[in-house]
Amino acid sequence: MNQSIVQLKNVHKTFGPFKALNDINLDIRQGEILTLLGPSGCGKTTLMRIIAGFEAPSSGTLMIGGKDAIALPPEKRSVNMVFQRYALFPHLDVFDNVAFGLRLQRLSKAQINEKVRAMLHLVQLDNFASRWIHELSGGQCQRVALARALVNRPDVLLLDEPLAALDLKIRHHMLKELKRIHEETGTTFVYVTHDQDEAMILSDRVVLMNRGEIEQLGSPQDLYAAPKSLFCARFFGDTNIVEGRVSNVMDGLGNISTAHFQARGAVASASAGDQVSLSIRPEAIRLTAAGQAPGVLEAHNAMAGTVHDVVFIGNRVVYQVKKGESLFTCQQTRPVTGIEHAPGSLVHMSWPEQAVVVLTQ
Repeated sequence: MNQSIVQLKNVHKTFGPFKALNDINLDIRQGEILTLLGPSGCGKTTLMRIIAGFEAPSSGTLMIGGKDAIALPPEKRSVNMVFQRYALFPHLDVFDNVAFGLRLQRLSKAQINEKVRAMLHLVQLDNFASRWIHELSGGQCQRVALARALVNRPDVLLLDEPLAALDLKIRHHMLKELKRIHEETGTTFVYVTHDQDEAMILSDRVVLMNRGEIEQLGSPQDLYAAPKSLFCARFFGDTNIVEGRVSNVMDGLGNISTAHFQARGAVASASAGDQVSLSIRPEAIRLTAAGQAPGVLEAHNAMAGTVHDVVFIGNRVVYQVKKGESLFTCQQTRPVTGIEHAPGSLVHMSWPEQAVVVLTQ
């Protein structure tokens, strides 16, 4: 999975005075699932449309399969696209929707039948060939759209928020199906979403975009555990952000003073006196009743507070703990037996040094 199938170098895209993409450099590896993640307006769909050939970059280069693709029209690229609204033909049945692209290639009837049947089997719609589109559920329509996009065996499949119209349970099921289909076909998937959970479940690598630029690129684990910016820490997963100032640094570990506690954690680029932001994930915080806390709180990474709110989510409980005017989120994984700390309870919070991510930007 090290060979690049798509390469973008110094790609810029402007719409009048608006800069949609700014100096994008990205290699998409053959056979991977790469997710373009970010808020609305960050440039992820524009980037996908440039790869598909529906938009031309204002400047920069695009290589697909080692060949310059800038001048190639969409139908000449070994790329296909699945749209958010499926874009299926309502006047055709499932078989003919999947066969549409093959007929444009003037393949024989036997070839078309073989390829369509194989693709319907892949998406587990063997018995739906004669169904009309209005007779299908949303998840089934999505499978037909996938089959139609994959039947021509593109090198790259682009998926533009394909699950956005589905309810949560079907969406999670379809994510598993997408992973299975990817494993069976080996096709490179480029997936666009604003949903961080989809990105974490599906991706080999994530491109987090912000204001037309790549904010951070890496595995879901990298972005979650080691965000390089405040934007990444906030967007990719839930976290507690606390402002502080570095008091001293020794052997890569820094002591940081905040309004409510003394923190200690790895400091890569900050020096004594620097203003920093701390990211502490909710699940890293250990929550105990105030009576179970040590007589004197630990010197670092601990504080007392009062439970402000509790949300029970079956396999986990999310607590909002108030300290002064600040709220801290703590997530505890527990058996579904009840809530340990009721609103108004005094509690003790603590977390390990490795849970503190020190951010300077």
